[in-house]
Amino acid sequence: MTTRGIILAGGSGSRLYPLTAAFSKQLQPVYDKPMIFYPLSTLMMAGIRDVLIISTPHDTPTFERLLGDGSRYGISLQYVVQDAPRGLADAFRVGRDFVGRDNVSLILGDNIFYGKLDFYRRAIANNTGATVFGYPVTDPERYGVVEMGPGGKVLSIEEKPTAPKSNLAIPGLYVYNNDVVEIAANLQPGKRGELEITDVHRIYLEREQLNVEMIGRGVAWLDTGTPESLIEASTFIHAIEKRQGLKIGCPEEVALQQGFLTPDEYRASVALLPNCSYRTYCESLLRS
Repeated sequence: MTTRGIILAGGSGSRLYPLTAAFSKQLQPVYDKPMIFYPLSTLMMAGIRDVLIISTPHDTPTFERLLGDGSRYGISLQYVVQDAPRGLADAFRVGRDFVGRDNVSLILGDNIFYGKLDFYRRAIANNTGATVFGYPVTDPERYGVVEMGPGGKVLSIEEKPTAPKSNLAIPGLYVYNNDVVEIAANLQPGKRGELEITDVHRIYLEREQLNVEMIGRGVAWLDTGTPESLIEASTFIHAIEKRQGLKIGCPEEVALQQGFLTPDEYRASVALLPNCSYRTYCESLLRS
């Protein structure tokens, strides 16, 4: 079954104020690219070609100007407005028509992944309910946390617990079967008045359909929701790109590698870019 992708790029971005006073958190630069290029590239590298971007009434037109309909990347991009922040699970209400009868993967617009994405491709291929990812961190109280038992059995899942039962944080990347649409539709707001993604996962857990795919060494997960984490991510991306001479989070490059564009289509797409180092890099890929 086809898996569609949703990028949640709404919210107020209050932790990044005053940067976000003028435009969305997901449009902020992470080194040399807008933040949204990174989650979009993640979905594309997993083979997802139908993507919905959910954002605010103010920022949606800017995303449309930046990314267009996706044809220059060999994908289809759609947009829908979320008029107010109502929690992560609201993405499946807002995006219900987009998801249709397909499976869906949700990625938060401020989450960046670097490294081999085999764990993600495996989750998409094998998912029979919901799949979340476990990533060891030193400060799990900041995140959703999953507790694992013998044989990889999921024992519990909590959102920002004061006394975490494990050090396994759940990054902002999820894979679901189509049941998530109805689960979200029937969800009641939590204590914060929002539709909590953790409550979605608890329902899958009760159905014994919640799977956890571990993210091992060699994969970096960066959450760019604060000024400190934003500059840390930019420094990390800069260091890798300078060392390797390769870009991270370049949708044009991913489109070429994935075969979403033929070399001629890629060449025509890159020709639309202004004269800049980004275009020079994209042009160099056809000569390498």
